[in-house]
Amino acid sequence: MEYQFQALRGEIQQGGLLGYLQKFKIKRLLLDLFILYASVPFVIRIFPSLLRKFIYLSFLSYPFGVDFQKPEVYLNHTVNFYLTSEPGVTYGVWHSLPDDRRKEAEAKDPSWHEEALADDNPVILYLHGNGGNRAMSHRVRFAKVMSDANFHVLAIDYRGYADSTGSPSETGLTTDVLFLYHWVKARSGNSTVIFWGHSLGTGIATNVARELKEKEGVIVDAVVLEAPFTNIREAAASFPLTKIYRKFPGFEYLILDTMAHANMYFPSDRNVQVLSSPILILHSEDDGMIPITHGKKLFEIARNASLKKDIIQFISFPASEGYEHDYLSSNPDLPDILKNFLQSVK
Repeated sequence: MEYQFQALRGEIQQGGLLGYLQKFKIKRLLLDLFILYASVPFVIRIFPSLLRKFIYLSFLSYPFGVDFQKPEVYLNHTVNFYLTSEPGVTYGVWHSLPDDRRKEAEAKDPSWHEEALADDNPVILYLHGNGGNRAMSHRVRFAKVMSDANFHVLAIDYRGYADSTGSPSETGLTTDVLFLYHWVKARSGNSTVIFWGHSLGTGIATNVARELKEKEGVIVDAVVLEAPFTNIREAAASFPLTKIYRKFPGFEYLILDTMAHANMYFPSDRNVQVLSSPILILHSEDDGMIPITHGKKLFEIARNASLKKDIIQFISFPASEGYEHDYLSSNPDLPDILKNFLQSVK
């Protein structure tokens, strides 16, 4: 009897010890998570380059395993080529032909595709957002929808993205698109050339348009901003991933102010105030990445600054359509929206 009692007490003590150890492990895990959570803003402040990687996400070259020299796997009537914007920087571009030029394009060499840019069909320079590459499904869908509607579409992978060399920076991305614009203008004759920026690409689009106007006196034919932000600092404050830090002491200093230390500004709210180009802003009400308030605010800033109010236009898309941040290209009316806009600002 005494032996059984001692055995039972031992089991209880053992169970208590196990319970204590489990509680200790849980507490230690929670402490480790808190330390990790609290240290991230300080690490970002000390190493701004980490913030650049998060903003550009060029290391996430999705989809994987793409042979960029074979765009026909994703898009018919599309050719791949490379441009060198400065020593050591070569980037890839896909050129999707308008529907009305596709039959005669068969078996033609690259020079024919360059000459086709002067056929009076409008030319879209598509500037994608962060992460991924020019083969991502919504980017491919955009090129298909717009080229089917008789637009040339040139989709660029900036430096550091996909098969392009170099590392991304705001100055570098601006340089790449500026070089592409000049390359296209040298071959496109009187064809309308349009900047179409999506997400991060909207900041690049306004940067380039402003530089062209202020340094060269060139007015871009039209600028389309899909899911834009006002500037990268305000965008970072809206990102879903920063939500857990918005109440963190020093959030603005440690994270938002570090944008400037990382040389990232993308000041579209300042850029649009000096542009003379027609601007079309498109935003979905259910955009969870960059809230539609950014698009509305940017529209008001641009319209208030413009001498011609009618060339600044804003179109919102109801949440019921489910376009969110990336899927406006699923809207079958997108080509007509652009054509009607171009017609209205002539």
